[in-house]
Amino acid sequence: MREYQQEEKTARQLDHLSEVLDSGTQSQVKKLINSLTAAEVGDLLESLPQAKRQLVWELVDTELDGEVLVDVNDEVRASLIRGSSPADLVQAVGDLDIDDLADILNDLPEAVITEVLHAMDRQDRDRLVQVMSYPEDSAGGLMNPDIVTVRPDVSLDVVLRYLRLRGELPEVFDQLFVVTRSGKHLGQLKLADVLTREPSSLVSSLIDTSTQAIPVDMPASQVAIEFEHHDMVSAPVIDPDGVLLGGITIDDVVDVIREEGEHMVLTAVGLDEEDDMFAPIFQSARRRWVWLGVNLVTALMASMVLYTFEPTLDQLVELAVLFPVVMSMGGIAGTQTLTLMIRGMATGQVSAVNSMAILRKELAVGVLNGMVFSVIVAAIAYLWYGNAGLGLVMAVAIIINLVAGALAGALIPVFLKRMSIDPALAGGVVLTTVTDVIGILAFIGLASYLLVAH
Repeated sequence: MREYQQEEKTARQLDHLSEVLDSGTQSQVKKLINSLTAAEVGDLLESLPQAKRQLVWELVDTELDGEVLVDVNDEVRASLIRGSSPADLVQAVGDLDIDDLADILNDLPEAVITEVLHAMDRQDRDRLVQVMSYPEDSAGGLMNPDIVTVRPDVSLDVVLRYLRLRGELPEVFDQLFVVTRSGKHLGQLKLADVLTREPSSLVSSLIDTSTQAIPVDMPASQVAIEFEHHDMVSAPVIDPDGVLLGGITIDDVVDVIREEGEHMVLTAVGLDEEDDMFAPIFQSARRRWVWLGVNLVTALMASMVLYTFEPTLDQLVELAVLFPVVMSMGGIAGTQTLTLMIRGMATGQVSAVNSMAILRKELAVGVLNGMVFSVIVAAIAYLWYGNAGLGLVMAVAIIINLVAGALAGALIPVFLKRMSIDPALAGGVVLTTVTDVIGILAFIGLASYLLVAH
């Protein structure tokens, strides 16, 4: 429901912005744009054709520019950077958090990178290098090294005075991290305890160890699962020796969840979540050639199988009318299982321990659905053509293809993952080929032996 409301809000904002761009003054557009959050501005920029996008980008306040660059996808960010002066870019990214700056630093021109690094103090430069040394899709790539740490042997009164002296605190701040003199992580100190407990209380008596620290090499997808399972707002990140390196906050995890959702949807049809919706026509078309080519090859494979049964189709034209039903039913059944498997693998719910149980369950579902729909399809075939044999062939073919679809949908993601191929990217194409070929062999093959005179 909330997602739907956000989509409606973005659509209304886009409509309003388009009206103001077409009929309003520059000051009206600027006022409208800068009344939004950086994320909302980013969504709108991604939704605008390139000419209007550049016009709106020039009207965004400098204070928002850096955050907007972080929020938009890679291709849109590149176009905005090309349309900005080096001085504007330096000013835009200068106040970004270390983790956000690390995400976009390599996209900036060399001159801008040099000036930004020169303006940073040594500690921040070292932190930036540290974050950028880890893969982007790992806990190390997500973490912000700018965290608030305290020692266990101080009182809450000292902690409060330290926070006042520090002045600026992280935007998402619900706890402090307790470390030893050598930097090893001991646990967390809840901000609520700092504010409500006796000022004379020692930190050591209030350390919370209920939440496990996150290893720096943990995949980002697993980080999101940990946040979900433990209802965390922030979490410490440690190296293999237990030394505290930084922290991850819920806003970073929300970005991971959104990116994974977009990735699963778009890669299933050969698209990239970082593509610009309004990229040049030839560029967009060229990016889709590989995927369309792969689909063409798999479709030709199915056609070759069908071609071998051409004499059968010449004698029984009804088969040409009905065989798309068999292939479609198998494809849908397989896609349902495939989607469940890919989601389960992404969330860690599918492993070697339970994969056989899942396979048996999906096969049972395929058999049951095949029996139910075989009766329905056989009855329809008989009513259309008055041929009981044709109805029987349809029934058997439906059962075979639904079972095959369930089997393929369960096994294909496992095989692709073992081959280091993204199941979300290649699974659909492989599945379609399998269900099409088996559907043709089952339906046309059975009809050749049972219905066509030899």
